[in-house]
Amino acid sequence: MREQASRCWRTAATAFSFAVFGLGGLALRLIVFPLLGLLVRRRQRRIVLARGVIRVAFRGFVCLMQGLGVLRYEIVGRQRLRRGGMLILANHPTLIDTVFLMAFVRQADCIVKGTLWNNPFTRGPVHAAAYLNNDSGAALVDDCIASLRQGNNLIIFPEGTRTGRDGVISLRRGAANIAVRGARDVTPVVIRCEPATLGKGEKWWRVPSRRACFRIEVREDIPVGRFLADGSETLAARRLTDFLQRYFTEEVQGHA
Repeated sequence: MREQASRCWRTAATAFSFAVFGLGGLALRLIVFPLLGLLVRRRQRRIVLARGVIRVAFRGFVCLMQGLGVLRYEIVGRQRLRRGGMLILANHPTLIDTVFLMAFVRQADCIVKGTLWNNPFTRGPVHAAAYLNNDSGAALVDDCIASLRQGNNLIIFPEGTRTGRDGVISLRRGAANIAVRGARDVTPVVIRCEPATLGKGEKWWRVPSRRACFRIEVREDIPVGRFLADGSETLAARRLTDFLQRYFTEEVQGHA
């Protein structure tokens, strides 16, 4: 009975949390960001402030879910996130990985799916923060490199989507291209969630038998120069992708 009551509570608390998330997105779009546009004339300054607002809002969302007993979390190596111009690459086991990282990374930039630019709950924050649109095609890599050179911390999930139910991690080469062409070391972040929840294809109301525990590990940087031995950017990107594929697979599945 106690386990059933706990699961019912966490289901209701999860529903409430996501409702708050959606309404918060609307409030930012309809109230906060229009006011920011009126009060701050310089575009770059507006973007910086908008990203700060989103970081605080996401931190509040994480705290809300923790306070309601939906989840708990720990961040290992958090001090490494206090830098600027980082290329942060992470595995992607759950729906809220982006929220976690952007809640704790200052001046974060990220690649956003084109569909979110027209979603009524997300398009306000996405436009105000001037995140990168993944529909921009070949120019996307150049836009990412430019963002890093401006001192932003770029968060990318190299899988391009959440890890499948089989747990197999399959990386695309785009993130490695950014690292190689931008001559930027990689800051790897390993995300684990036990028991699994909010995975790819899972309904949000199918909460696990106990409260989910997130462990987010910010690891030592991976120097990109070691993959550029022969000077070929194409080969370097391939080598780096293969290395990261093994890296994340071993780190995640090795602790499963």
